[in-house]
Amino acid sequence: MSSPLSVAERLFTVLRRTLLAVVGIQLALAIVMTLVDSYRRRGKRPKPFPVTAPRTVPVGDGTLTTYTYGQDLYQAMLTAIAGAQRQILFETYIWKGDEVGERFKSALAAAADRGVEVYCIYDGFANLVVSPRFKRFPRNMKVLRYPAYPAGLHFFDLRRYGRDHRKILVVDDAVGFVGGYNIGSAYATEWRDTHVRITGPGVWDLKRAFADFWNLNRRRRLGSSERPLLLETASEWEPRIRIHRNVPRLWMFPIRSIYIEAISRASTNVWLTHAYFLPDQDFVDAIKDAARRGVDVRLLLPHKSNHIVADWLSRGYFSQLLDAGVRIFRFKDAMVHAKTATIDGTWSTVGTANIDRLSLTGNYEINVEIIDPGFAETMEEIYHTDESNSLELTHAEWEARDLHRKFTEALLGPLRPLL
Repeated sequence: MSSPLSVAERLFTVLRRTLLAVVGIQLALAIVMTLVDSYRRRGKRPKPFPVTAPRTVPVGDGTLTTYTYGQDLYQAMLTAIAGAQRQILFETYIWKGDEVGERFKSALAAAADRGVEVYCIYDGFANLVVSPRFKRFPRNMKVLRYPAYPAGLHFFDLRRYGRDHRKILVVDDAVGFVGGYNIGSAYATEWRDTHVRITGPGVWDLKRAFADFWNLNRRRRLGSSERPLLLETASEWEPRIRIHRNVPRLWMFPIRSIYIEAISRASTNVWLTHAYFLPDQDFVDAIKDAARRGVDVRLLLPHKSNHIVADWLSRGYFSQLLDAGVRIFRFKDAMVHAKTATIDGTWSTVGTANIDRLSLTGNYEINVEIIDPGFAETMEEIYHTDESNSLELTHAEWEARDLHRKFTEALLGPLRPLL
């Protein structure tokens, strides 16, 4: 006769093995889906998509210019770099070693050669596949490679595992750029993203954001001899343009809060555009509550993103969103990578943070919050342009999906908290 202890031990062993088997199946399915999707994409190029030409809107003592096409943005950024006289602060998540990446590297090196202080930051993990040759920079450029494994010996300190997902360029206190665009040839013409160019007092906040990250990481990564980046920043504030930063090392994650507060206050419309949609349930509830009180809530996502598993995971939210009255649009034939929202014809945000756990509670991110009717009008124009290239997902279409799709969504569902 088995003792109660041995029965309990066997039960625990069975439960443990079952759990490991389920997790293993989930991970194996995710890997297989990714490999199959990668194979299917080989040789396929995205189709042309409609874009909104750059728009410049005066806000306070400065301006905001929107960019929704990579070539337009890159030309503006390279022009700013070519005109730099004193200082360039450049930070990116992905920096491809292709034609566009080389153009930026050459432009920054040329600025350093003519005496401009050039500071660069890029994420080591995001660029593991980039040639080591490309990542060799002239000595007169100050370059910080944020490491692929940033925790060092602090294995259990979750504050040290965030990726540097930000994209910033600041030139001479005069102009700044921030948004979703990485640096690479594919992003120039094949991806639909959103960036903004800032002039006026808002530039100072971008400079502070760059300097704070540089100084937080310079000693460990560059050696104690590297001096901190000191800025003589203006004390004035532009209340209509606010820069918000997620800083995991300091356990600061304000971007999620500004979204939920703005959505909770909405009375007319909430229009969201995102590359990946994997929020926590409180975020989903805020969106559903807005729709149920009569707000026009729309969510625009890629029909097929560059991460097929993220697509399948995000579909797990569609039933409850559609039931609440949220309209879902899927951008076709190209990857939409924007991270934007506009609410009630007044509030807007453009930045680097996706609506997922990695961005909202894990990575270094930066979003600009704009409270201005003129800029909101421009964001609504951009939204209408994107909608013209999108397919709306109806409730009937969603309920009629195949049984194997429902099974795959349910099987992958437990992976959502990891992303």
